[in-house]
Amino acid sequence: MASCEENVSCPICEKKYPMKEIENHANKCIFLSSEDKCASFSKRGHEYEQISSPSKKRRENNLTFENEQNQNGYNDQDTTCNKRRDQPSASSSRLDISSSVPLAEQMRPSDLACYFGQEHVLGQNKVLRSLLEKKDIPSMVLWGPPGCGKTTLAHIIANQCKHGNQGARFVKMSATMSGINDVKEAVKIAKNELNSFKRRTILFMDEIHRFNKLQQDIFLPHVENGTIILIGATTENPSFSLNSALLSRCRVIVLEKLDSQHITAILKRALEAIGAEIVRKAEKINLVDPANKIARFLIDEATVTWLAEMCDGDARVALNSLQLALQARSEDCDSRVTLITLDDIKDGVKRSHLLYDRKGEEHYNIISAVHKSIRASDDNAALYWVTRMLQGGEDPLFVARRLVRAASEDIGLADPMALTLAVSAMQGCQLIGMPECDVLLAQCAVYLARAPKSREMDESLARAKQCIENHKGPLPGVPLHLRNAPTKLMKNLGYGRGYNMAHKDVSNLTYMPEGLENVDFFNPSVSD
Repeated sequence: MASCEENVSCPICEKKYPMKEIENHANKCIFLSSEDKCASFSKRGHEYEQISSPSKKRRENNLTFENEQNQNGYNDQDTTCNKRRDQPSASSSRLDISSSVPLAEQMRPSDLACYFGQEHVLGQNKVLRSLLEKKDIPSMVLWGPPGCGKTTLAHIIANQCKHGNQGARFVKMSATMSGINDVKEAVKIAKNELNSFKRRTILFMDEIHRFNKLQQDIFLPHVENGTIILIGATTENPSFSLNSALLSRCRVIVLEKLDSQHITAILKRALEAIGAEIVRKAEKINLVDPANKIARFLIDEATVTWLAEMCDGDARVALNSLQLALQARSEDCDSRVTLITLDDIKDGVKRSHLLYDRKGEEHYNIISAVHKSIRASDDNAALYWVTRMLQGGEDPLFVARRLVRAASEDIGLADPMALTLAVSAMQGCQLIGMPECDVLLAQCAVYLARAPKSREMDESLARAKQCIENHKGPLPGVPLHLRNAPTKLMKNLGYGRGYNMAHKDVSNLTYMPEGLENVDFFNPSVSD
């Protein structure tokens, strides 16, 4: 007979409790499992996540994860990247490139061992990596460009929740498909989980910037009191797209573009999972040789490098472009082994995904680079940044207006023709438009970069503004001798009396207001 101190598994939720407490706990589980049978659905793409009773949700999560592993060709017992890489390359374990699921989704890693890049936040001994390894997940906002690993990092955290015993559940939503009511329902269930089972909820909100700042307030009290752990993902600058109250409760993690080495490593991992072999160009391969029956595809190493360099740091673009090339070649080739060439990749890849948002942060980053390159007289950099803006689809008139400003702010009187050229370039853009006006902007940018520089006008203007803003008391009036006197009354009041058109050094008249006679905006060192 079992003693009262022995732990017994609950038949409902499968958790272990002491014998003396199991009856009360089982009654509570039965009550919770039967009271609310209606499920709320949160749509994510073509999938729906059903949120129901805790025990049912736990079994569904386990089943869903097993199905995802089976689809990806991974064995349920594999928990590290090394184990998956050591699997035999039999065709039964290879990924299906003809699947409707994009290759980028199929190759999404489930642990940090296969996560490439972002060493500045996930490298060894980094704070975030230590927290993830300890399964101590903080509320955070993942900010980075597309394809840098934001959703993948959330997927790794979800995998930890499904396999670990840290007492947390993972709910994934997207602000493009979910609304405030969906968040409220998730929070309601999170409260029940926390109160009944002491299990916290990690809520991942993809594209969180799609919620306006008023809608974002829904997260505040629940993040504050610990009901949910919020993980948001955004491509927009959180300083502009998220409200300050939410930012104060979440740590902002900045993810960067993946470099070519990381993209190459990701592509090689995908090719290995597909059953492809990377060969050097100099190697001679007999495609119908029975000895090559293990390899399903052959791809040149230079082709992989080219694809890694052309995807602009976006791993999703690289993987999906590779899948497109493999699908096209696998359908029209009857040989035992298919050779993928650089031309096959180029046919399906166009560099139309440059990171440039005409209304986002990159818009202002690049125009800032244009202006500062001109200021530093770097004509090469000025030409590059202007070209990059135009290739990204920027309005040429916006570029032209900034060049006009640079002509006066950074060149000014050192070369008065610079302003004339910049205005002419802007008028030319208005008359002929793109693509013909691109050379006008390029010529103007290079001229401004090569022109002599003088910031005298901009700095003097700033001193004049500061003088007016910081003046104590009422601003001084215009001296009487400088005032216009169109009427007899004004003449009798002394308006215009004593004025002459001679030079100030000859007329001995003062043209600054009373009290500011000795102020010199061009030579502040001689001002009183």
